[in-house]
Amino acid sequence: MSDNDFTSNEMMTIAASRALKNTDVCFVGIGAPSAACNIARLTHAPDVTLIYESGTIGTAPNVLPLSIGDGELCDTAVTTVSVPEMFRYWLQGGRVTVGFLGAAQIDRFGNINTTVIGDYDAPKTRLPGGGGAPEIASSCGEIFITLKQSRRAMVDKIDFFTSFGHGEGGDHRERLGITTKGPTLMVTDLAVWKPDPVTREFTVVSMHPGVTREMVQAECGWTVRFAEQLEETPAPTGIELKTLRDLNARTKAAHSGGKSGEAA
Repeated sequence: MSDNDFTSNEMMTIAASRALKNTDVCFVGIGAPSAACNIARLTHAPDVTLIYESGTIGTAPNVLPLSIGDGELCDTAVTTVSVPEMFRYWLQGGRVTVGFLGAAQIDRFGNINTTVIGDYDAPKTRLPGGGGAPEIASSCGEIFITLKQSRRAMVDKIDFFTSFGHGEGGDHRERLGITTKGPTLMVTDLAVWKPDPVTREFTVVSMHPGVTREMVQAECGWTVRFAEQLEETPAPTGIELKTLRDLNARTKAAHSGGKSGEAA
């Protein structure tokens, strides 16, 4: 695959990575958020501080971790603290600027479900659960979300409130006494979304190259709002693509029995 030819997943990961700044202290979710955060670290934000739920601070993994308990995180961290210290001092102490989360289900106000699909007492599917995501959603300065679009994931009403976004919209967070910003960005494989300043409903502000409004709506379970000044997401650069593909190759080699850092 050439640098001029990229997948929708690569576009999503790279677009999400661009949201992080060099000065950010970021609480990283496993999966798509982890990929985006590490691409940021390996490209435009080398001094970003990445924190994982297991207590690793300033981690710089050479391959993407399988879970928060992956030894790669501890081996490459500046330090590792206990989980109670991580949550009470770092997270709830207001020392984390960004939380980067994924979602199994999400609604138009950025409320996230990672607990169950269907009725809680008799679910169709039991998901991994909240972990630290509910605390991340309320205690980080702001929340970035990344996920692949589908009507199954982006729903009019989530089945369970795992992580609180903007609730019913408007000033719901403030009325509950939550002082952090909540979700300020969502990046999917089709578009970049930001909450409306007043209603807090996620609105498409940028569509990725080749994507149409009809494609975005087809993979969303609510009526999509588009910004008046709708932009096109800049395509991945050669450096961004090479960095992501090299990271994925190292990860594949490491997780299939190869040595850590050994590219396929």
